[in-house]
Amino acid sequence: MVSLLLVIIYLAFISLGLPDSLLGSAWPVMYRQFDVPLSYAGIVSMIIAGGTIISSLLSDRLTRKFGAGLVTAISVFLTAVALFGFSLSNSFLLLCIWSVPYGLGAGAIDAALNNYVALHYAARHMSWLHCCWGIGASISPNIMGYCLVNGFGWNNGYRSVAIIQIVLSAFLFLSLPLWKRNSSEPSGSEKKSASLGFVQTLSITGVKFILPAFLAYGALESTAGLWASSYLVNARGIDTDTAAEFASLFYFGITFGRFLCGFVSGKIGDKRLIRIGSIIILVGIALLGLPSGADGLVTTGLVVIGFGCAPIYPSIIHATPAFFGEENSQAIIGIQMASAYIGSTFMPPLFGAIASYSNIRVYPLYLLFFLVLMLVMSELLNRTVAKNPVTEN
Repeated sequence: MVSLLLVIIYLAFISLGLPDSLLGSAWPVMYRQFDVPLSYAGIVSMIIAGGTIISSLLSDRLTRKFGAGLVTAISVFLTAVALFGFSLSNSFLLLCIWSVPYGLGAGAIDAALNNYVALHYAARHMSWLHCCWGIGASISPNIMGYCLVNGFGWNNGYRSVAIIQIVLSAFLFLSLPLWKRNSSEPSGSEKKSASLGFVQTLSITGVKFILPAFLAYGALESTAGLWASSYLVNARGIDTDTAAEFASLFYFGITFGRFLCGFVSGKIGDKRLIRIGSIIILVGIALLGLPSGADGLVTTGLVVIGFGCAPIYPSIIHATPAFFGEENSQAIIGIQMASAYIGSTFMPPLFGAIASYSNIRVYPLYLLFFLVLMLVMSELLNRTVAKNPVTEN
């Protein structure tokens, strides 16, 4: 029965990834229809991100009250309704309105599922869980592309994904008895104590290090993906088709890397995986900065960075109960998610501003800054936890 629940959890994380790349795929058509500037996609993204941050911060209270299964099922249904609302929208204002439940649902799913898997399953399942997100994020652009190419319109692209989400939410509601049965085991300690307030959570030893680490990771991954093509074209003189191809391979590196990490994570351990991933990212950044004439290695650097990113996010999350105690893990994972979203929302536009005033060639240095910040904070956390080990209640 537990294996069946695990399959359902994987499906839920695929559903989390499904909507994430829809806006980027459809916006070139949508903004013309709504007669708004191209840049207005940023407004929609910011509203979604705001809802995601809020629901991540509230995840501890919600999960303790209703359980991870019910929170996940309702959240998937909420995103399905929001996507269906997108498909019916005939104005930019309506898109903004539907973006609110879209973001609220996504953040709750992310935090609840990450904590549940960290508590109940081995490290390999956390890697495969995040691999499933990549699968979902890869499927949806193909659905949208099919609808656009065949004349069905972006509305039907959103509607198709909404239908998939509705079906997945139905499976999640049907699976609620499995969640309750698994949570009744000793490891299901997320309901043993009262929920923590934001200030209480921040006061826990080591939390001040994990939050900047997550912000730095979110900034690094999002900036690397968003500005990859622009860097290759404008700084390295690579043609746009080749640049777009290798920029997409950055995400392939993350997804495939997480699939592979699932087979070795139990043997290597979370701390070592974070260090190994950081070293691989450093190699990738070094490749990006190679002098002219090494374009083949430069483009490969993006794939290497993606491969290095693969183990870091799942490993930090999976280590959270061990670092801070199972009774605190949901609250801490919630604010970890919020920190990562802040980094992925605000740091890529900041790089755009920096590049416009200086040069896009600073791209590798910008990535290096966040890599160093993430690694330093992670190592400080390791030392702090070693000096103040968690005692089980």
